[in-house]
Amino acid sequence: MRNAEGRVLNVRKRGTASFMLPGGKPEAGEDPRATAVREVSEELGLALDPAQLTDLGVFRATAANEPGFVVEAAVFEHPLVPGAESAEAQAEIERIEWIDPAVARADMAPLNTDFVFPALRARG
Repeated sequence: MRNAEGRVLNVRKRGTASFMLPGGKPEAGEDPRATAVREVSEELGLALDPAQLTDLGVFRATAANEPGFVVEAAVFEHPLVPGAESAEAQAEIERIEWIDPAVARADMAPLNTDFVFPALRARG
């Protein structure tokens, strides 16, 4: 999700140092779109419309918070939803930040810096 300035909604989980996209692991039998909708609801209290999710890609990257592991993520774009810019952290989320995908930062998850942000920049 991007705001009017093109910044991307990111979260930092409690006890970690890296910002990443909201999301998480699927529950048994759950498809990636349903996982995205559920996780954004749990973490931010925002309601995504599954019909408005657009595939950005499936990416594999070094896990930000689990040394020695790789994360595989189905990543989607979604139009800005009402209330997103004033959303509050819920569940395991400690901080929310709208991040410019064109600005390099040391506190970003490898998934973002290596794959997601370049894909977003390519889309414009």
